[in-house]
Amino acid sequence: MVGEDLELNELLAAAEAAPPGESVEVVAHDLQKRLGAESVSFLFVDLIGERLVRLTATGNDTEGTEEPIELLGSVYDRVLQSQCQHVEADGHGSRRVITPVTNRGDRIGVLEVTVRADDDTVLRQVRDAAHALAYIIVTDRRFTDLYHLGQRTTRTSLAAEIQHQLLPSAPCCEAAEFTLAAGLIPADDIGGDTYDYTLDRNTLHLSITDAMGHDTDSALLATLLVGALRQSRRGGCDAVEQAHHAHQALLSHNRGLATGQLLCVDLDTGLCELVNAGHPRPLRLRDGAVEEVELAVNLPFGVASSSSYLLQEFQLLPGDRLVLLTDGMQERDAAAVDLASVIRDTRALHPREAVRSLTGAVLDACYGHLKDDATVLILDWHGRSHRDGRPGPVHTGL
Repeated sequence: MVGEDLELNELLAAAEAAPPGESVEVVAHDLQKRLGAESVSFLFVDLIGERLVRLTATGNDTEGTEEPIELLGSVYDRVLQSQCQHVEADGHGSRRVITPVTNRGDRIGVLEVTVRADDDTVLRQVRDAAHALAYIIVTDRRFTDLYHLGQRTTRTSLAAEIQHQLLPSAPCCEAAEFTLAAGLIPADDIGGDTYDYTLDRNTLHLSITDAMGHDTDSALLATLLVGALRQSRRGGCDAVEQAHHAHQALLSHNRGLATGQLLCVDLDTGLCELVNAGHPRPLRLRDGAVEEVELAVNLPFGVASSSSYLLQEFQLLPGDRLVLLTDGMQERDAAAVDLASVIRDTRALHPREAVRSLTGAVLDACYGHLKDDATVLILDWHGRSHRDGRPGPVHTGL
């Protein structure tokens, strides 16, 4: 165990000593030195989760840039869904080992290593390296754009760039009490959707918003909205105070209107406090049945009115799946999708895979061209008992 710790410490020290853009290559060279790996590659999941981009590769004939790899149906997709290591013979007496690189449920990519031996020690060392690599990337991408570039397989408009920067850096988060995942499929002409989450000691904060308009107009309105919500949230405000602050920001700057849903979930009890500002109601899957959560709906942010925002409550129970969405998931061609059926059919899947199924169904219904952004956030509530050491629910990925 001491030797293993020393190896990991040396790896982390070497990665920290290297420039931020080269730390992945440091991990690759470490595996070559320790395991005699013939080749090592790291493949990034792109921004929309449809392709893999080979960010770095080392070996006799694997150097260089390759075309993006389609993720759907590939062995990489199976590894990322199952979060299990995959080993196969390469036909030349070596073993191809593909290992997920994931941080708190956020699937960053896969580590692909070709080795001669595939005993338990070697496989464990590759898993340890992949685990360390996840933390290294999360840390180093603060200092360089190289990782952001590695995730891009298409050109990004100014509106799309603004919209992407408003989202959390990780679309998925796992904790003892909950698992959440979100996805945003942008319209051909950006429609102003955002989602956000943060976790403090006792509360999970969630929001999903839809700024009216399209392209940079909606992106700028969304920027004002999200900035106001984060400022008030970080100042210790509850959901009602956050809603009021965002509403006043839109009125003061005369930027337009936006709908939104703000939630504060008590991690001890599962009690959810919520403000709905003209937004589609959440859907809840409980005991196999999908139903709309009955809520009063206030006016959107930015609508001048003498009424105040209403704080509402509902109780989450262990095993509940809560689905938040924007109107792009329900209107126009997307209305052809039976969301309740998809939610029921994907109840055994991890939230990140259920998100893919929902957004994929809407994208198919719209023939690949959305008139409005389609955004969904799924929260699986496990409850406080799992925080105290009991095992959480098992999600399948296939």
